[in-house]
Amino acid sequence: MRLVALSSLLLAAVLPLTAQAKSTDRNEPMDVEADRTDATLGDDSDAILIGNVRITQGTLDIGADKAVIHRKAGEIEQVVLTGSPATLKQLSDAGEPMNARASRIVYTLTSDLVVLTGGVVVEQPRGTLRGETIKYDLKSGRLDGGGDGKRVQMRIMPKNKPAGGTN
Repeated sequence: MRLVALSSLLLAAVLPLTAQAKSTDRNEPMDVEADRTDATLGDDSDAILIGNVRITQGTLDIGADKAVIHRKAGEIEQVVLTGSPATLKQLSDAGEPMNARASRIVYTLTSDLVVLTGGVVVEQPRGTLRGETIKYDLKSGRLDGGGDGKRVQMRIMPKNKPAGGTN
């Protein structure tokens, strides 16, 4: 029961990661699996899911080696997913897939900012974005890549062509 409550908190925090995610996914049942959990349900606590973490709800599919949920005053403050890599897959309302992977995905709810670091790849039918650090502002939809001494790469496909190959 504790794992279900914790996973609900995690999913609520992670869902906004994709602004154009399938809107009906939030209404679907959620399934969470992990090798173990270490948590308390206090207002100021951390909940940790460890080992083969898998969270699914509708078309949303999250995989990580570890998920840490930081709560303060009863509210989720931040969610940190780590893995080799951590992955997030979801369909949009239009049925288009979005696949993201990074060594670390940090979602800070207080600022509506998602930061992906470590071998970041975001793939959608119209293109691919790669870099070591990609920041995504959920309020504005703005992506900010680089600034870490590493280059970012983008491949933008013509509207009438399917995404093929990688850059």
